[in-house]
Amino acid sequence: MEARLALVVMALLASVSAAAANVFNVKDYGSKGNGVVDDTKPLMLAWRAACAAAGAVTLVVPAGTYYIGPVQFHGPCKASTLTFQLQGTLKAATDLKRFGNDWIEFGWVNGLTVTGGVIDGQGSSSWPFNKCPIRKDCKVLPTSVLFVNNQNTVVKDLTSVNPKFFHIALLGTKNIRISGLKINAPSTSPNTDGIHIEHSVGVSITDTHIATGDDCISIGQGNDNVEVARVQCGPGHGMSVGSLGRYAGEGDVTRVHVRDMTFTGTMNGVRIKTWENSPSKSNAAHMVFENLVMNDVQNPVIIDQKYCRYYNCKHKYVSGVTIKDITFKNVKGTATTPVAVMLRCGVPCQGLVLQDVNLKYKGQGTASAKCENAKAKYVGVQLPKPCL
Repeated sequence: MEARLALVVMALLASVSAAAANVFNVKDYGSKGNGVVDDTKPLMLAWRAACAAAGAVTLVVPAGTYYIGPVQFHGPCKASTLTFQLQGTLKAATDLKRFGNDWIEFGWVNGLTVTGGVIDGQGSSSWPFNKCPIRKDCKVLPTSVLFVNNQNTVVKDLTSVNPKFFHIALLGTKNIRISGLKINAPSTSPNTDGIHIEHSVGVSITDTHIATGDDCISIGQGNDNVEVARVQCGPGHGMSVGSLGRYAGEGDVTRVHVRDMTFTGTMNGVRIKTWENSPSKSNAAHMVFENLVMNDVQNPVIIDQKYCRYYNCKHKYVSGVTIKDITFKNVKGTATTPVAVMLRCGVPCQGLVLQDVNLKYKGQGTASAKCENAKAKYVGVQLPKPCL
């Protein structure tokens, strides 16, 4: 009996030891977490050790403020799963000379989870140097967090504040689930998109609040199977598919499903925007936007295929992006401009459906709709009245 008990105790101790071996604390690698000392190198050392370990691995960043410059948390990793557990705050350096196009980069990892904590981009000192709203050839400031070429990723319960450029960007990801995020920046902060997506497949964004200076969520080129649900948006520029058609070989954007979103005080609600005179052809297709609430939104529903930003546009050209099979369903609330629905297509939009749209103009008179090359199917309640 005693021998059997000893074996059980030894097995338990071995199990505890193995679990401890798979938990890496950045403090053990020299991080101070006092908000003053540069913790860039210790965090990188801790990541490399965690990435090289086998099994289910956790990298812990305890309570504290970690002042860091650009970091690259790259794989591939030996771990079967790797959890980046942020319990404190990562605070960005302010010297722009230290940065490329991003600040924190998670790349080439399968089975990554990033959870908890605060990402502070300290962007306010950099925003005056952002010329992208007025210049096409501008220097792009660093995105706070970039996920690039990751598979099977979970991002949850994270707070992002005051990025220099985008809060979070996804590039070439496959199967990423994002939930429980709090994203905040002033309404005047330039190009601070909440979540930007490019060339990704299988993206889910749920139960998130985004208040920022640009698009709450922007779905860029070459994406498929994007789900957005229960997101609070405002202030900001709303939810955008695009802009599309600016570059050659962008790829299609397909199977986008947006539901149960609330927009409050935003510039736009849901918008599809494409550039004129696109260098190559592509599609924006098979999208459903449903169960949307607009609270004092300037442009609740908008398709704009004559998007033009940097020069005096004469609208001589037609967008190379074909828009087809788009449904707006159960959209209600208030608009702060008279035109609550704008369907401005280049080549005729195909398969547009508007079902149960009820948008009131918060001013004198009634809301109206404007259409160009957009013969839509109308079902149920229609306020404003359909375009003829």
